[in-house]
Amino acid sequence: MKTLIIGASNNPERYAYKAAERLLGHGHEIELLGIRPDQVFDKMIYTEKKQFTDIDTVTMYVGPQRQPEYYDYIISLKPRRVIFNPGTENLEFETMLNKNGIIAEEACTLVLLGTGQY
Repeated sequence: MKTLIIGASNNPERYAYKAAERLLGHGHEIELLGIRPDQVFDKMIYTEKKQFTDIDTVTMYVGPQRQPEYYDYIISLKPRRVIFNPGTENLEFETMLNKNGIIAEEACTLVLLGTGQY
């Protein structure tokens, strides 16, 4: 399963960084989308909205105020689910996702991985 991290960062203090590290540690493939181009764990952090293929899960690390620019993009990727990590909850977007047959899950990626529920 491939996960797209939106809000990716090369800063080890950020939860998006920790999620990337843990996802890779659990054998998941990842793609990274962030504000600044960079590289982390031998993966590129892209700044442009690439049409990645086979995205199962999108995990959000950007707040609701910055999410509208990603609405159409995320829906176009047709993921199975979008995880809204603490602080990223967005009822408007969650409703849009559900209408498009995409599961919107308010959860913490790190907790899901730590408890074997990912």
